[in-house]
Amino acid sequence: MKIDATGMEYEELGRCLRSCTDPHVQIHNCCGQRYIASGMQGRDLEIWGTPGNALGAYLDGGSIRVHGNAQDAVGDTMNAGTIWVEGRAGDAAGYAMRGGTLMIRGDVGYRAGVHMKAFGDSCASIVIGGTAGSFLGEYQAGGVIVVLGLGAPEGQPVVGGFCGRGMYGGQIYLRSTIPPRDLTEKILCRRAQQADKEAIRPLLEQFCTAFDEDLDSLLNSPFWVLEPNPENQYKALYAPM
Repeated sequence: MKIDATGMEYEELGRCLRSCTDPHVQIHNCCGQRYIASGMQGRDLEIWGTPGNALGAYLDGGSIRVHGNAQDAVGDTMNAGTIWVEGRAGDAAGYAMRGGTLMIRGDVGYRAGVHMKAFGDSCASIVIGGTAGSFLGEYQAGGVIVVLGLGAPEGQPVVGGFCGRGMYGGQIYLRSTIPPRDLTEKILCRRAQQADKEAIRPLLEQFCTAFDEDLDSLLNSPFWVLEPNPENQYKALYAPM
């Protein structure tokens, strides 16, 4: 099914999607409509244009591909499925993700991956092709964030300030020659070894297939791994010891 979203209010577009029984839906001329595919499961959605805030919020399966940029809170609290954004994304991408995969070819704004989680076999993951703004992975409780820094100036950090503040679970992988500049003692930062790169190989393979990037070039680049310090007092605040 094809939907021309020209001039549609977000409520009308939402009703069209909910009433549609086709498992494959295309939205053309999208321009800032909010809450697209909220809670969607078992369907594949393609979007041309710029969806508004909270694209794929509470997504519970299926896939969304955006041929363009996305605004704030893409993948907010998603449970399962995959979202691909061929351009950039705004602030709070992947906020409180509990599962599924979010892949963004370009840059993201502030607070991507805040409160990400993992439970049982469900492990949320975000791959950012460009750079990320401040507070990446703030209060991260689980899951994996990868920042590739494609197109970033050589010798400059690929993330903004306060990366991983309050982090008490999960990992952040940064493809960069230098580590972030203002990490606290509550975060351990080390150079990635081959085993670390193999751990994220499946995610990089998905990214390279989706966005036509070179896998070997990425894997042969230096990465840094950020993890909570085992003595991290934040964990005592949020989870039983």
